Amino acid sequence: MDSHEPFDVFMQECPSREIMQRLGDKWTPLVLLALAGGPQRFSALRERIGAVTPKVLTNTLRNLERDGLVQRTVFAQVPVRVDYELTDLGQGILEPMEFLRLWSEEHVPKVLAARERFDARG
Repeated sequence: MDSHEPFDVFMQECPSREIMQRLGDKWTPLVLLALAGGPQRFSALRERIGAVTPKVLTNTLRNLERDGLVQRTVFAQVPVRVDYELTDLGQGILEPMEFLRLWSEEHVPKVLAARERFDARG
């Protein structure tokens, strides 16, 4: 895709599509929201998020670092300390993520009721 062409998430080869898929990944929103409060160590992130395996969290953080949303800082001490924090680019996605979090929490009863109605239809 030519860098001068407009981006269109509905075009299969458009890089914006890959970004949308990353942001919609199972763990990405939780990692981004967990880092909203500032830098955190891996163990603190894992505890905050819950239920994520170390391997999956490592891959998620690596992908977010590759995309420029998260910065990994290694401190040369014993034992070695590694912090993760949002970059300026990562900070920019917090508002939409926070909106989705609030919408999700507010609409849980309606979604659960809709699921029950759907499941009852057999």
